[in-house]
Amino acid sequence: TISLQQKTSKRKLVVRFRLFDQGLGFRYEFPEQKEMTYLVVKEEKTQFAMNGDHTAFWIPGDYDTQEYDYTKSRLSEIRGLMAKAITPNASQTPFSPTGVQTALMMKSDDGLYINIHEAALINYACMHLNLDDKNFVFQSWLTPDANGTKGNLQTPARSPWRTIMVSDDARDILASRMTLNLNEPTKIKDPSWIKPTKYVGVWWEMITGKSEWSYTYDLPSVHLGETDYSKVKPHGKHGAKTANVKRYIDFAAKHGFDGVLVEGWNIGWEDWFGNAKDHVFDFVTPYPDFDLAGIRDYAKQKGVKMIMHHETSGAVRNYERYLDSAYRFMKDNGYEAVKSGYVGNIIPRGEYHYSQWINNHYQYALEKAAKYKIMV
Repeated sequence: TISLQQKTSKRKLVVRFRLFDQGLGFRYEFPEQKEMTYLVVKEEKTQFAMNGDHTAFWIPGDYDTQEYDYTKSRLSEIRGLMAKAITPNASQTPFSPTGVQTALMMKSDDGLYINIHEAALINYACMHLNLDDKNFVFQSWLTPDANGTKGNLQTPARSPWRTIMVSDDARDILASRMTLNLNEPTKIKDPSWIKPTKYVGVWWEMITGKSEWSYTYDLPSVHLGETDYSKVKPHGKHGAKTANVKRYIDFAAKHGFDGVLVEGWNIGWEDWFGNAKDHVFDFVTPYPDFDLAGIRDYAKQKGVKMIMHHETSGAVRNYERYLDSAYRFMKDNGYEAVKSGYVGNIIPRGEYHYSQWINNHYQYALEKAAKYKIMV
């Protein structure tokens, strides 16, 4: 532990290190003190200096998405390859021609693998890395909030751990428990209900265009609690219909899959994306052709678990509005796991997917799920 004090203001800062066989973690801590109670994070200027033009395995730095293909190149080549690496996405905010995301893996010419990442990301913005490609120095680059600042803290406070792992075998980094051990121990007293799951799902056929999430073409807009789906004509391409879901359950039972995920089971998909709509889904009302109770009982009979899908369309406030009722609905109907989605720009407008504010929402949703013993 290195304790620092600013001479003029008497403000205190602690830099704490933890060392492991595979590498190290360090973070910044702001003790409770009368000289500093509330602070705004303008920038975090942590630097990682490389000693050469290493080969990097990278995706573009982006405040809103990690859904990019990886590029393998020299550090000096990132700038020239960035435009090609930024492929279209439903929501994306790249921030620099040399910005990349963590976890960043590199390989030196003498065979060392170097990995930069973070751990214990709580009440803080996600860290990206911005490269000075003349000197091969990365600087931490935090995702901003809607007001342009990088976060707000109240002492006592601390940053996530900044981690560096080094090995001559990339598999050692993948197998390392260093990142896990830098997080706090679980607060769940009995985590035996949390189990790894192999599942299939009704969603890829929508990606390919074979099926659709929506139920009808008759609705230019949907008003939850008012729109009457019994008065519209189905378009016939709805993927989450009872017979199709049962076909997936049969496949899962036959081939040893634990569960079946179903996207598009709930009303609202006719009017869900691109309109900055807040009240977009209620997470409890199925479409007319999705027999929730019948599917639940059929899956139980076949020994298959059903996995709920909660697409928020980035409407964070709306999801928090319905979290308790949605999770209770899951438990009442035998759903033990949920896949939650945040497709599109975040609402409230101006927020990003990896800012402090949104990370706190993710944590809130996880803690709520743990209360109901729901896997996420």
